[in-house]
Amino acid sequence: MTTRTLTASLVTVLALAAASACSGSSGSGGTPTVTLMVGGIDKQIYLPYQLAESLGFYTKYGVKVRLSTEQDGGVGAEEAMASGQVDMAGAWYNHTIEFQAKGKAVEDIVQLSGAPGEREMCTAKSGVKSGADFKGKTLGVTDLGSGTDTLTQFIAAQKGVKAGEFHRLAVGAGSTAVAALQNGKADCVMTTQPTVAAIQKKGVGTSAVDLATIDGAKAALGGAFPAASVLARTDWVTSHKDAAQRVVDALVATMHWINTHSAADIADKLPQSFVQNQLVTKADYIKALDEDKGQFLPDGIMPAGGPKTALATEKMVGTVTSPVDLGTTFTNEFAINANKKEGFTTTTNPAGADG
Repeated sequence: MTTRTLTASLVTVLALAAASACSGSSGSGGTPTVTLMVGGIDKQIYLPYQLAESLGFYTKYGVKVRLSTEQDGGVGAEEAMASGQVDMAGAWYNHTIEFQAKGKAVEDIVQLSGAPGEREMCTAKSGVKSGADFKGKTLGVTDLGSGTDTLTQFIAAQKGVKAGEFHRLAVGAGSTAVAALQNGKADCVMTTQPTVAAIQKKGVGTSAVDLATIDGAKAALGGAFPAASVLARTDWVTSHKDAAQRVVDALVATMHWINTHSAADIADKLPQSFVQNQLVTKADYIKALDEDKGQFLPDGIMPAGGPKTALATEKMVGTVTSPVDLGTTFTNEFAINANKKEGFTTTTNPAGADG
C-alpha cells in the first residue's frame, strides 16, 4: 500500500465500476470478470494495471478487469482484497508476508517491479543525506503501517537509528506530501513519481535515498525489493485459476510492452489526468518515468532474493516475528505460463521456494 490519491471524478467512476462488477463471474461469452483495487492507480509505480487496460490487453486475453483505486482515509487495496471486497490487489509483495504472520493465506501471482520506486525527498534545511541522519527528524510516509512506513524504519535501522528516535507522519502523496515539506511539517517524505518531480520542480526537496530503481534498491536495501504486484487470497486463486492466468497473461504482455517502448510512448497511452495535472506537466512526467523506468521487470517473474530481502525488512522493523514460509507467498507459475504462451524471452532469474 502506498498513495491513496486520485482525481475525485476518476475515483468515483472507478469505484462505481468496481461496485457494479459481479466478482469472479462470467460475462457474455463466458468471459470472467475480476475486480482489482490498486494502491494509487495514478502513480508511476502502479502504471501497468491501467496501461494493460489502455492497450486492450485484458480484452485480448479474455478477461474483464474492473479497476478501482484506494482513497484517502479509505480501506487499503490489500485489506480490501483480504476481506473479499475485491478479488485482487495491485499492491506490494511484502503484504503477503505480513498476512501470513497473521494467519491469512495471500499470494503474489505476478511481480511487476523489483524496486519500490520510492525516493526519500528531504529539504535542504533538514541536513538529511542518509538514514543515519533520521534521528530527531519528522519523516513523512503515505500512511502509518504502509510500505513506505516499513521502508523508512528499515533504512533508519540499517544505520542504527531506532524507530523511537524519529517521528513518522502520515502525509499521503501528491499535493499533501509536497505541502508537508513546504510548510515545514516534515523534514523528509518518502514518495514516488510524479510527486518526486513536483517536489524537485518547486525546489522544496531533493532525493536523499534512491529506491526508485533496482540498482538503487540493491544499494540501499541489500537486494532487489519486489514491490508492485498482483495479490490475491490463495483460496480465490485455487478456485479461479483460469481467471488468474488471464490477468497475468495481460500484465506480462504489458511488462514486455513497457520494456520495448519509451517513456513518451507509455505516457501517451495513459489517461491525461495521470500524466498532466496540477502537480506536473506531461514533459515532467515523461522525464521522471525515463529516470525511474528501471524499476519494472520485463517478464512478471519474482526475482531471486527478492522475497528474502522483503522478509529481512519486515523482521528488522519488528513487523513480523513468527516463522514465514516464503514459498507460499508467491508463485511464478502463471508468469512462466504467460511468457511461454507468447514466446517471450525471460531475463529475470526466478526465485526458488526459499525466496
